[in-house]
Amino acid sequence: MSDIREQVREHYALAVTKAVASAGEGCCGGAECDAFYDEAEAAALPAEARAASMGSGNPTAIAEPAPGERVVDLGSGGGIDVLIAARQVGPAGRVYGIDMTDEMLAVARANAERAGATNVEFRKGVIESLPLEDASVDVVISNCVINLSPDKPAVLAEAYRVLTPGGRVRVADVVAEEPLTDERRAELGEHASCASGALSRSEYLDELARAGFVDADVTFLRTQAGGVHPSLIRARKPGRTGRRTNY
Repeated sequence: MSDIREQVREHYALAVTKAVASAGEGCCGGAECDAFYDEAEAAALPAEARAASMGSGNPTAIAEPAPGERVVDLGSGGGIDVLIAARQVGPAGRVYGIDMTDEMLAVARANAERAGATNVEFRKGVIESLPLEDASVDVVISNCVINLSPDKPAVLAEAYRVLTPGGRVRVADVVAEEPLTDERRAELGEHASCASGALSRSEYLDELARAGFVDADVTFLRTQAGGVHPSLIRARKPGRTGRRTNY
């Protein structure tokens, strides 16, 4: 697991450096990242945040954070989704970005300063062991990162732990139509390339249920050659909350 994590860290440390310098590294989903975001929404963000975006969708569009809610972005990268969520939750809310890569965190913090976002906080950590207290957030978002983890059940267990009762998961990720064999994963390239680490739709749903989530759904955004597709994942932690649940 440590070898995979280090491979991913090195890949994205280099990617964010190149992306900010050359205005884009490309997305996990195989399209330009800005295409996932509302044009006006993206235009309001620092150019450096848009350049460092490497996701496969727009998790904030389905998360719809409400004013005053607390959000965590797993693998927050250059901070584009954190900054969008920060606008949505307003000054009474809080958005945490978690990333293990120093280079990403430096870019994200600089982007937050450029955007004048005072309700955000970027913390260094791995998504298998989040630096957050139990039941401390209302929404978990992530953008093409869970597929990179060498221990996806741990990631989903941590998401469950930090959510309040009734809290929700809203994730963009790449998902396979069918479980990938070792041979197929090898064909798809190194783990850091996103596709080779993908869960299948059935595996994703099984792991969400095993973690304790309910009302889970995996929707392919579009189909791509090779059977691994950019997707949106929704789930909910059981229980009732005084905050909006968006269901």
